[in-house]
Amino acid sequence: MGVKGLQSFMERCCPEACETVDLREMARQHAAKSQQDCTASANSPTLVVDGMACLRHWYSCKNWVCGGQWREYMDVLKSWVEAFTSAGIRLVFIFDGVVVEQKRQTWVKRRLRVNNEISKIFRHIKEHGEQPGRELFSIPSGLATFTRFALRSLGQEVFLSVQEGDYEIANYARKHGCMGILGQDSDFIIYDSSPYLSVEKLRINRLTTVLYDRQRLCRTIGLEVNQLPLLACLLGNDVVSEKQMQHIRNDAMAAYRINNPAPHSAAPQGQMVLAVSHLVSSLWCKEKEETGLIPQSLNLSTPNRELLKRGICSYLLPGQEALQQGDISALPPARAFEKHVSPEILKACREKHVAAEGFMIYGVLCEGLIECSNTLEDEEDTELLPQALVYKPCRQLIYGLLLLHGHDGSDVDLPAVREWFVYPGNPLKEPDRVHPISLPCDQPSLDLLWFGTGPEVSALRLTSFLSIFDCQEFSELYGDIEDCLLAALCLVTYIILQVQTLSQEDLDAYLSQAVCLRQKSPQELQQIKLPFLSSRAVQLGSLYVRGLSHLLGANCASGCPLPNAAMMPWHSFDGRLFHSKYLLAHSGTEKTVLLDSDSSCLSLFLRLREKLIETCRKRGRVLQSRPKAPAERHKTTTGPKYRERHTGGGENWRERGETTGGHQHRGGWRERGEARGGRRPQNTSHPQTQSRGRSHHSRGRYQLAPSWWQPPAPGT
Repeated sequence: MGVKGLQSFMERCCPEACETVDLREMARQHAAKSQQDCTASANSPTLVVDGMACLRHWYSCKNWVCGGQWREYMDVLKSWVEAFTSAGIRLVFIFDGVVVEQKRQTWVKRRLRVNNEISKIFRHIKEHGEQPGRELFSIPSGLATFTRFALRSLGQEVFLSVQEGDYEIANYARKHGCMGILGQDSDFIIYDSSPYLSVEKLRINRLTTVLYDRQRLCRTIGLEVNQLPLLACLLGNDVVSEKQMQHIRNDAMAAYRINNPAPHSAAPQGQMVLAVSHLVSSLWCKEKEETGLIPQSLNLSTPNRELLKRGICSYLLPGQEALQQGDISALPPARAFEKHVSPEILKACREKHVAAEGFMIYGVLCEGLIECSNTLEDEEDTELLPQALVYKPCRQLIYGLLLLHGHDGSDVDLPAVREWFVYPGNPLKEPDRVHPISLPCDQPSLDLLWFGTGPEVSALRLTSFLSIFDCQEFSELYGDIEDCLLAALCLVTYIILQVQTLSQEDLDAYLSQAVCLRQKSPQELQQIKLPFLSSRAVQLGSLYVRGLSHLLGANCASGCPLPNAAMMPWHSFDGRLFHSKYLLAHSGTEKTVLLDSDSSCLSLFLRLREKLIETCRKRGRVLQSRPKAPAERHKTTTGPKYRERHTGGGENWRERGETTGGHQHRGGWRERGEARGGRRPQNTSHPQTQSRGRSHHSRGRYQLAPSWWQPPAPGT
């Protein structure tokens, strides 16, 4: 969000502060100045990149709704990085590692707004059978998580914040004398740090962009740089909402109009920036009072004055003037569950988090909280559980592995992890409190898993990882198949066990795309033609990608029995490929065609499929064939008749209380037989879709390919 209206004010009313710059020339000048000053950064001009702000710009792939074109995306990132490194510019990427609580309500408002946009996306798909335009663009699920690992695999320096992300970016840039900050947040105008460069205005082929000059801005509005934090808070930002300072701005605007009666060329918001600037300038006193940077004459209640203090402090970097209370640079390290783990574990956890080498673990152990942003989920599809509920049993076992060593799970003082997970039906009024569950195998020591050596420890790590997904039998496949395929097999097995409405066709779509993807180039994947889009396949694609992040969390908690690279989507998932396999599988296509007429792929697919079906059968899960014929596609998947036909008279997961709307679902897993320390429950209460009027495909008479299918180009 940044500062309300400030950046647009600069562009419209202060164009001299918006300078188009050539980053190559800027880097050359920065290196020359560093050599003159004999600074440590000589000959290495560095850009600090706000990773979160760049995601929408990086993901330029044409298809975004099917779950992500991850190999194509990797090529985009590689080209983007090379454009800077070839110009001699070093890149340091910093991503948000936490959502600070003072910005939680802002986060919630954004997530609920995106939920509404996702509803529009699914309505469009069901009405038109195609992806909507860029105006409804939504980044693929998990993009922020996997981008960090992608950049690391490209040899880049990547960090995760342990405080407010913008603060750490500005602090790093100032501390290391960087040539600039590349992002899209007007807060970087307020921080007294390196120059702020716009990623939105970046022309990567020419390496030019717009620099927003805070010094020129200050000259225009009559303020000093150290007065900008107060201006930002009075205008409204992520800490101090626009509403809370409304009366101050109204008074400022009234005074401004009295002193400037002539018509002003600036737009209303521009006039507001000028009015508040004049107010700040008139109230400012060189000898600051005990309250710091807030003039006493400001008409503020005590709570709002304290809020304004916190807001101003959020812009003050180490070494700059700060108020004694609320200086966020002095925050002690988080220790949410310190008594449950050793100091060595906490230290390693923080180090891996900062170095962007882990996932989920820091949030659990050090914050006692994890969050998950929006996922492409259809609120009208009552057959499919939201991913937050599908993977909740898995997370509980991860929490158990991290927190329950030496506990039998019956402690009165059992720790609970707070979860902020976004999905349809969750109003996000408060986090869910989720208790850990012990693994079904012997609960190993976390210190042994993370720091132990030897073949016995390696085996224990693998057992712990597989137990989280109820796939202990797959240990015999370790080393026999590729790690990414073993990870994919665990994930698909878990999904099938948890989501009772999935069919043989869904299994075939998941597995066939994982097997075939290994032989596809990004160019071949882009050439895949989709005759139409299925809203159900869109949600299943996002469900899979969210599952990869849970695989990653389980792997990190278990001491990394598999390389983290095995959980990366570019090794086991492509949205267009999955969608094409889904349509083929649900059209009754012969397995040979489904596997691209490749005998080796077919053989591997059948082997993995047999292993998965056998594992599910042992757990009482028998897969059925329930093809979704092309005639049933987008225009017949809404309305009460569809819901009645596919959910047994309209019953759905919300009506059964499996939603946090009112928090009815809490304890629901245990109520269905989830005993702490026992075997993971499955979502067996979810209604099993009954097949009515089954087509000839489900009776085993497979056609070679549906009429709409186009064979792949030679070599694909």
